[in-house]
Amino acid sequence: MGRRNITLGAVFLTLLLGIFACQPTTSNRSSGENNTEEISTDLPGKGITVKSVRTTTLENHFQVQIVNKALQQLGYETPPPAEIPYTSMFLAIANGDLDYTSHHWEKIQTEIYQNSGGDEKLSKLGVIVQDLLQGYQIDKKTAEEYNLSDIGQLKDPEIAKLFDTDGNGKANLIGCDSGWACELVIQHHLEVYGLTDTVEQDNGKYVALMADTITRYREGKPVLFYTWTPHSLGSILKPGEDVVWLEVPYTDLPESQGNVSEADTTVNGKNFGFAVENLRIVANRKFVEVNPAASKLFELIKIPIEDINAQNKLVEEGEDSFEDIDRHVDEWIAKNQDVFDSWIEQAIESDYR
Repeated sequence: MGRRNITLGAVFLTLLLGIFACQPTTSNRSSGENNTEEISTDLPGKGITVKSVRTTTLENHFQVQIVNKALQQLGYETPPPAEIPYTSMFLAIANGDLDYTSHHWEKIQTEIYQNSGGDEKLSKLGVIVQDLLQGYQIDKKTAEEYNLSDIGQLKDPEIAKLFDTDGNGKANLIGCDSGWACELVIQHHLEVYGLTDTVEQDNGKYVALMADTITRYREGKPVLFYTWTPHSLGSILKPGEDVVWLEVPYTDLPESQGNVSEADTTVNGKNFGFAVENLRIVANRKFVEVNPAASKLFELIKIPIEDINAQNKLVEEGEDSFEDIDRHVDEWIAKNQDVFDSWIEQAIESDYR
């Protein structure tokens, strides 16, 4: 009888241990004695695909791929970025067809942002690159020969004719693609500075227009164009060496950009006419609300403008395939591993699913 009791007890203990062994494994956020919250050990992005988008130029691919590499470390799946123009990019994100872009110029694209749903459907996060410049440049040779430093000087028909490339007597100012928003500011400037009789903006594919401009420069001809930083163009037509920035007579921007002062458009005593910008991530609001880890990551990522300039120079020197740029991304992460890892750690800690 005693042996029977021992046998039954052993069987019961075996079954009890088996039940405990089959329970799911969990871990605590904190080792504090009073913390009883339990979370899944899965990465927060497991099973979720994040659809990014960049502009149709290569300028944004480096930044967006750094973000995507970080998302992958959180468990998200990231297919190659879609390539669509600004005119439809933000609407696609607002509608949920895409999840985010890392290429939102905060001030100059205010109207595009609002017209695409604004804060109701979109969310601005972090500052991925800060202190971006925009403005007008001419070749240094012409600037010095005619003592040119202000775009307002192009009101003089004789000065304007120096930059006439189509024979109609007006200066041809290389602008930007329709839908980028900068073309509206340029046209606004031509009107408020009284330049419409002597200057016209050339719109089209900026890359093609600037290729012609570089050719003209190399032929020793005057050039006049809009540009921004960071941009690979700066490694070809170097400011201070090949070209110079033109000032504007005074600060005057479209009302959609809000109250912008002269201090907002001035750098080192030179009024560029465009507000110094921040490049931010814009994401679908619903995506952000249900993905706190991704949202936190978007807030944290910052890339020094000097690093983007260096990468753009590599692209201009011929390392311009997607494979090349992905290698640049991996090399940048390796050089900044501690910072990159800290983004991942903080993003994981913010996830309370």
